Amino acid sequence: MSKTLVLAEKPSVGRDIAKVLQCHKKGNGFFEGDKYIVTWALGHLVTLADPEVYGQQFSTWKIEDLPIMPSPLKLVVIKESNKQFHVVKQQMRRNDVKEIVIATDAGREGELVARWIIELVHVNKPIKRLWISSVTDKAIKEGFRNLKDGKAYENLYASAAARAEADWLVGINATRALTVKHNAQLSCGRVQTPTLAIVAQREEEIRRFTPKAFYGLSAMAQGQIKLQWQDQQTKDFRTFSKDKADQLLTSLQHVKTAEVIEVNKAHKKTFAPQLYDLTELQRDANKMFGYSAKETLSIMQGLYEHHKVVTYPRTDSRYLSADIVETLPERIKAVQMKPYAPIAAKLLRAPIKVNKSFVDDSKVSDHHAIIPTEQSVFLGDLNDRERKIFDLVVKRFLAVLLPPFEYEQTTIQVKLGSELFLAKGKTVLAQGWKEAYDHDVEDEDTKDGVAEQLLPAIAKGDRLPITAVSQTKGETKPPEPFTEAGLLSAMENPAKYMAGESKELIKTIGETGGLGTVATRADVIEKLFNSFLFEKRGKHIFVTAKGKQLLELVPDEMQSPTLTAQWEQKLGAIAKGSLNKQTFIGEMKTYAKAVVNEIKNSDKSFRHDNLTRSRCPECNKFLLEVNGKRGKMLVCQDRECGYRKGVAKQTNARCPQCHKRLELRGEGEGQTFVCVCGHREKLSTFQQRRDKEKGSKVSKKEVAKFLKGQDKDTGDGLNSALKDALAKFKFDE
Repeated sequence: MSKTLVLAEKPSVGRDIAKVLQCHKKGNGFFEGDKYIVTWALGHLVTLADPEVYGQQFSTWKIEDLPIMPSPLKLVVIKESNKQFHVVKQQMRRNDVKEIVIATDAGREGELVARWIIELVHVNKPIKRLWISSVTDKAIKEGFRNLKDGKAYENLYASAAARAEADWLVGINATRALTVKHNAQLSCGRVQTPTLAIVAQREEEIRRFTPKAFYGLSAMAQGQIKLQWQDQQTKDFRTFSKDKADQLLTSLQHVKTAEVIEVNKAHKKTFAPQLYDLTELQRDANKMFGYSAKETLSIMQGLYEHHKVVTYPRTDSRYLSADIVETLPERIKAVQMKPYAPIAAKLLRAPIKVNKSFVDDSKVSDHHAIIPTEQSVFLGDLNDRERKIFDLVVKRFLAVLLPPFEYEQTTIQVKLGSELFLAKGKTVLAQGWKEAYDHDVEDEDTKDGVAEQLLPAIAKGDRLPITAVSQTKGETKPPEPFTEAGLLSAMENPAKYMAGESKELIKTIGETGGLGTVATRADVIEKLFNSFLFEKRGKHIFVTAKGKQLLELVPDEMQSPTLTAQWEQKLGAIAKGSLNKQTFIGEMKTYAKAVVNEIKNSDKSFRHDNLTRSRCPECNKFLLEVNGKRGKMLVCQDRECGYRKGVAKQTNARCPQCHKRLELRGEGEGQTFVCVCGHREKLSTFQQRRDKEKGSKVSKKEVAKFLKGQDKDTGDGLNSALKDALAKFKFDE
């Protein structure tokens, strides 16, 4: 009897598919049933071969060997994945396997994972494609009822392979040229180098910024209404002229009444923020919880694969496709639990109103926005981090289904002397989508800088007594250094950093999602930290001295997002079948040769400015002190040695003096906590102090946990008395 082999991207997804397809016989790295065999990759099992595979001479890095231009590029099994590759190979080559179903992630990279394996296994069997956005039983069954012909995805595979091969040709050659030329661990690439340049550009903007003082006028009417001066010509609420502000203040000091010349009331509404794509979710998680992009992606993968409560995370769309609409009630029911139950029940009482603000097929590419699945979860099964991210997804999902937030905005214009003053107030008419956030959501910033306030009943022609007139002063501020959230935004929309480029290219990079993809941005940022090109100070990201020097050495073209825009334009054409892959690869080889020649002929030099007097225990060269993402490290300057050692790391422990985070330095028994305020404490002493504190005090967390347990208990009077006593307990902060 013939069978179909199903290839999933990860073991967890493979298990889910096997369960649905009734494959209960467990083998080593696969499941088998009467009709199907389900096996899996571990992400990529196959990759492009390193240069040394093309000749032993390439195992030593020499500038005269560059550029390296093998044709064709070879595929090899990733060493760590060798065992699973041979499992997949054995199953694919079985005589009773007549068809292969690709069930890897539905996207460009997922296509590449499967096709490279099939190519290296050298099998030529009919291919079908499973294309789904969640791994619930229902989605898998529906997907298998609607399998696609594999031929429809061959152009997508060509596009994915072209991207990988181009990155190899340019990245390998440019990195080797820089490293050998300057004898330092230097790397560059079409995504990581422009990302580095964007942060450097922001630092330069901050360095060049000169603050400028500005002035305004504020008046108090009836002792409770705050009025803001407005320039009648420019309509600005501030002036950069100190003389003008002083003259206005002097002329108005003795004016005791103001006349209301206009009262405008406008009915306004705001709609819920759009559904999450991965980048927007990573931004919010970084702003709210300080999670890095990589951490958020990892948490989302757990919610998607293990708990199965959210849809595919690596999406760049913030819209749903029309076929998802009929599943919305089931998804709402799945989250009908505390604290979402009241909103969910309210939505289920009436038909769901669908509109283009969140359902639009034209704005969904491989996957729709991140929303909950139809599978319910006991929130206690989620850890703290998973709960926080799941909460973001659920609230955003419920919010878009709710009506708009509606309010009446009142604007009053007042004549004080010959000058115009304004005040604004807001009356909420309907909470709408803000109910999903329990009204705990920041109001939109007022564009004109006039804060809203509670206004009494006022009519045109009223005269208001003025109790005070004062001058306000402020200073223009430089742009903020990048946080990870801000950098993700800049990578997603880098048009600002493409000055002088054609509108078509700027439009292309906007349409293709900017620098990198939703799936790779987190890894790019992480790599820049691990290469010591980025360092973190507090929550902000800065370019290291090594990073700044690298930007001096890398060809200018590789520092601009324009290169990615040009590539994506052509990769998109390959995916549509309008450009031949080999034509693109030929262009990339020409470009790689030009980059290598520019680096070879450069007269610029690289100098380590972070050398220590400590020597490497492996090769005896001086070590470099670098700031990693989580603390200081010593690394060997010799790229071939690769020695590295942590010397200090940021911890979550708090200083008993100033309550800032402590840095842990040293090794073994000599480890010491050090604070920026000067406090020092040995690790052993710190642990003794903490143990002593734990023994004598009840923490807020412990008491809160106890009280929560009591809520579920209908126990006797003793529990109630203890609960009452603990409720009045004075917590130790």
